[in-house]
Amino acid sequence: MSPAQPARGKSRRRVEPSPFPEVGLAELGLVPGGAVRFRRRVDERWKPAKVARRERDGSVGLIDGKGAARAIPIECIEVRTRGARGAWIWESLTDRAARTEQQSLWQS
Repeated sequence: MSPAQPARGKSRRRVEPSPFPEVGLAELGLVPGGAVRFRRRVDERWKPAKVARRERDGSVGLIDGKGAARAIPIECIEVRTRGARGAWIWESLTDRAARTEQQSLWQS
């Protein structure tokens, strides 16, 4: 092993998420790494995913359960959030983006 090369397994560092979300995602009330689910058609099952980025065309970039990157329209995404009585529920991303109130900081 040459001195210029890092030792095996030492080159991967865990990157901490930024405390300031991307502007495009913040407009929708999302943060990178947030839990969402999506489906492309009404007759499909919901598939879990994590938020990655906002795409140029306005869709949301997701990483699905298999690690594949997907660009999904906002209308096909639901976000995990707390309901009125504290239980976890799924909320349509279009409904969340339409709200004008400030999003809470404890969302996952």
